[in-house]
Amino acid sequence: MFRSAYIRKYLKKYLGHYLLGVLGIALVNVALVYLPRLIGDTTDGLANGIYDMGDLWRTGLLALLIGLSVFAGRMLWRFFFLGTSRKIEYHIRGDLFAHLETLSLRFYNENKSGDLMAYAVNDLNAVRNTLAMGFISALDASTLLVMVLFQMMTSVDPLLTLLAVIPMPLIAFVSIKMRRLIRLKFREKQESFANLTDQVQESISGIRVIKSFVQEKKEAEAFRQKAEDNYRKNMTLTKIMAVLEPAIGVITGVSTLITLVYGGYLAMTNEITLGDFIAFIQYLLMLAGPLSGMGRCINIFSQGNASMARIESLLHTKPDVYDMPTADPKAEVKGEVSFNHLNFRYPNSPEEALKDINVHIERGQTVGIIGRTGSGKTSFVSLLLRLYNTKPGELVIDGTDILDYPLHKLRSSIGYVPQDNFLFSDTIANNIRFGCRDASMEQVETAAKMADVHSNIIDFPDGYDTMVGERGVTLSGGQKQRVSIARAIVKNPPILILDDAVSAVDTETEEHILRELKKAREGKTTIIIAHRISTIQHADQILVIDEGKIVQHGQHEQLSQEEGIYKTIYEKQLLEEEIDQQPEQGGAHHA
Repeated sequence: MFRSAYIRKYLKKYLGHYLLGVLGIALVNVALVYLPRLIGDTTDGLANGIYDMGDLWRTGLLALLIGLSVFAGRMLWRFFFLGTSRKIEYHIRGDLFAHLETLSLRFYNENKSGDLMAYAVNDLNAVRNTLAMGFISALDASTLLVMVLFQMMTSVDPLLTLLAVIPMPLIAFVSIKMRRLIRLKFREKQESFANLTDQVQESISGIRVIKSFVQEKKEAEAFRQKAEDNYRKNMTLTKIMAVLEPAIGVITGVSTLITLVYGGYLAMTNEITLGDFIAFIQYLLMLAGPLSGMGRCINIFSQGNASMARIESLLHTKPDVYDMPTADPKAEVKGEVSFNHLNFRYPNSPEEALKDINVHIERGQTVGIIGRTGSGKTSFVSLLLRLYNTKPGELVIDGTDILDYPLHKLRSSIGYVPQDNFLFSDTIANNIRFGCRDASMEQVETAAKMADVHSNIIDFPDGYDTMVGERGVTLSGGQKQRVSIARAIVKNPPILILDDAVSAVDTETEEHILRELKKAREGKTTIIIAHRISTIQHADQILVIDEGKIVQHGQHEQLSQEEGIYKTIYEKQLLEEEIDQQPEQGGAHHA
């Protein structure tokens, strides 16, 4: 049985369903146990010449009723056991997904998606199989075993029964010895399957990169190695089961041998009738089912317990970021942000990603952030979304510590356009209204126009109902960026964060988007991370971040004149623009 307290709550919830399933199993086994006795009595009746046609018709009718009872009972237990296992599987899968959504980014940084998929597919299938066929095998084997042994002792011969069952304790001994090994090997098999799943998922997601770098053979070899490991782990488990079930069969065969020898002797000496002997043989053959069923039970329950332990360990994983007891559900985000000597390092990282960040952003300001790659720009805005925790007092929004905001309230008040511009495999309209599900079509189109993507969308055959591929693969990089911007705009949040969100569009489109944002977001805070000076030069204040520190702070006119990183980047970009324009000017002069 399951040792998990988590699963027991669902077993308790559906106890009535399982009891009806048990009733079905009992009905089947009572009918089956009576059948050998019916055949034995008929054999004796015919051998002694005391049966007439009426008795035969009566026997036939009883056999038919037994068949119908078995049919009804099997329908009953299949419906309740298999159906209930599906219901519990549905609940566990829902619990798993809901719990995964609560876990912090640290968890996803440390766990591969293939492993998480294995929990929701392979492990859950093993648990469901235990809740269905495991329970069925266990109950069927135990009830049939008791009933058959009772019939053998009471209606045939107690000594013959005792001799026939002497080898059977060996089955329990073998089962106990094999159970722990099966559980261990099954766990290894599940972990190997997770690695294989992750390899497939990563290769499919990166298929364009694989083809571009002509790495198909290398990836195929990596897959072969993972598949071979999975094959070996499965074969190890198969070999164990290949020994277990035949071993139980051998023990059952010894019992049959004892019955044939001693039971035959009793029949020859007329201590039991021929009908009794035939009935006893049939009862013994009926025992073969429950006894081999024990082997299946050990296998199923060992696998189910191993999988349930993996699932329960995942369900017990605690998020790093959660609503604090001090969280005020009435707290409102308006847009004033203060970083007070903030220091931050990622979990398990020896170095600080942000060092002594001290800046105040007024409500309604547009703030530009620029710096070299890996300088800490994304870390800066990630803390505003509270994807990671800060220390008390280091980050304050509208006079309230960020730790005192409920996560849902905080994040629903911020529009965020990440660097990767992730889109879901859904329509363009649904991607835009993702953060504001009740947005009207008019609001969706308005946001798309502000993001300068409306004209592209209406050129598609299905317009806003166009399905984008996985991760938005059917759209260009610029289109994905602009749809992502529209998705953030439609929320009309007090704080909008654009993390390098216009890097894939031309300067004319960029100017249009920034102009529209300035008009629409009057009185609201906007934070723009960029690599191009043109993106942030009109910001109310600009932060230059380098190696986790704010090394410069001011407006474009001031920063472009003082020595430092900003001036270096600005002059370099001006030079690049001049170089880009020279061929055009030269070509025009020549013409």
